[in-house]
Amino acid sequence: MPTFDKACLTVEAARAVEAHARVAYSAAPDRPPLRWPGGARVALWVAPNIEHYEFLPEKIRIRNPWPRTPHPDILGYGLRDYGNRVGVWRLMEVFDRFKLPCTVSLSMAVLDMYPEITEAMLARNWEFMSHGLYNTRYHWGLGEDEERAGIEECQEIHRRITGKGLPGWFSPAASNTVRTPDLVAEAGISYLCDLYHDDQPTPVRVRSGTLTSLPYSMEINDSIAWRRGQEAAAFAQKIRDEFDTLYAEGAVHGKVMNIAVHPFIMGQPHRIEHLAAALEYILGHEGVWCATGSEIVACYRAQMAGIQAASP
Repeated sequence: MPTFDKACLTVEAARAVEAHARVAYSAAPDRPPLRWPGGARVALWVAPNIEHYEFLPEKIRIRNPWPRTPHPDILGYGLRDYGNRVGVWRLMEVFDRFKLPCTVSLSMAVLDMYPEITEAMLARNWEFMSHGLYNTRYHWGLGEDEERAGIEECQEIHRRITGKGLPGWFSPAASNTVRTPDLVAEAGISYLCDLYHDDQPTPVRVRSGTLTSLPYSMEINDSIAWRRGQEAAAFAQKIRDEFDTLYAEGAVHGKVMNIAVHPFIMGQPHRIEHLAAALEYILGHEGVWCATGSEIVACYRAQMAGIQAASP
């Protein structure tokens, strides 16, 4: 790998070098074929983002308009509270209808704050991926020890509730730092969703341990569509269009498709059946593997290990 004298680079260029050092470039057509179980073309993982926005978030590291100012953040709090009171139960009904496994992008405080939701998720054997403690506790500007402590707090909650370590990490409000991959791997977490750079899992270089980037979508994401003013019918068509392309490409190279939804958005009564219709369309095709984040990463790692072992 080439070396660079970062002192000669602009700040922007130095950051680009840092990112490239984390994830080596790989041209999609040149990769060895990736195969999913049963010959599936697409590995589908659905990520309900079950979050909590504080009523009085701290006035530090604020990304305008998250949270809104001045305090208290009644709108931000109230919308998300709707999701946890009402919307999440509509999502659960739809996911139950299609027998979908889910990997929850979870504000870890929810596990203690909303025991009814916790019990319902555990009963469905949903996987929990940490989305930080609250979605209003950003990690920007944290020192290394502070960020490490924040990750460990989430890890401790998960161990207490499930008896197991966290499998995945997605920084709260996408507020990752340059050290996040190292600290996540150090904590024994196997996959990271802070990178939006591929349609397949990829290895991430870290100081110690092993970390895999799992494709998480900022495009097939109702939060982004909502902020752009895109309504449910258009979002559902976007899901179908994304699937059609990945499904066609998946005949040669297995692809990952992520659908990220929020209870306060797609859990609204005027949106929920559009999501159901999009899922019905996808699952009407053969060759779709519905999986959790951990299952996708484990399958990918096993194949890469086999390819490496077979290399001269």
